[in-house]
Amino acid sequence: MYLVKTPWWLRNIYPGLVWRMPEAAGAEGPGVAGGKTMYLTFDDGPHPEATPFVLEQLRKYNARATFFCIGKNVKEQPEIYRQILMEGHRVGNHTQNHLNGWKTEDKKYLENIELAAQLIDSNLFRPPYGRIGAFQAKLLRDANYKIIMWEVLSGDFDRGINATKCARNVIKHAQPGSIVVFHDSEKAFDRLKGALPEVLEHFSGKGYRFDVIK
Repeated sequence: MYLVKTPWWLRNIYPGLVWRMPEAAGAEGPGVAGGKTMYLTFDDGPHPEATPFVLEQLRKYNARATFFCIGKNVKEQPEIYRQILMEGHRVGNHTQNHLNGWKTEDKKYLENIELAAQLIDSNLFRPPYGRIGAFQAKLLRDANYKIIMWEVLSGDFDRGINATKCARNVIKHAQPGSIVVFHDSEKAFDRLKGALPEVLEHFSGKGYRFDVIK
């Protein structure tokens, strides 16, 4: 079970985590610099097929995104990792081995993140599965990490739905300032390759731009 859109009450329970980006009012209403900005994020890469596909789609729309990378995958795919950075995107730490914070002792969890940090130079962190303990989060914030969650899940990891449903999840729920989650992974690729182009086309047509999380 998962929630496509993060409810306000959950954001209020964990106010120290980043669920969406702040908006600056412009001539056309909420958005950034008078426009509308969305923040696409991609978890679990780099992957030898899915990540190059994502980069190709982003280039078509002059879109920038944030990639939350697993340390072991960066080690296995260093050229793709460098390509992400060279094309103007941002990276974040997603642990070395995709650990579930709720099931991992605090010391081991922090050590795993620091192991990934040897390969991923970023102060952004996203907990795998969105699961992190309150004390783990405090330790990371004390270490100057910004913990990035999300407002909208595409659901591309869900083998029970198709690409069209994933795209509809985003199109229905995303708005200016939304942090949206896709996955550049083996598990999600069948749905990602159909959903991502549709989402980019839809929101580009509505005047949105896509930027990195800062």
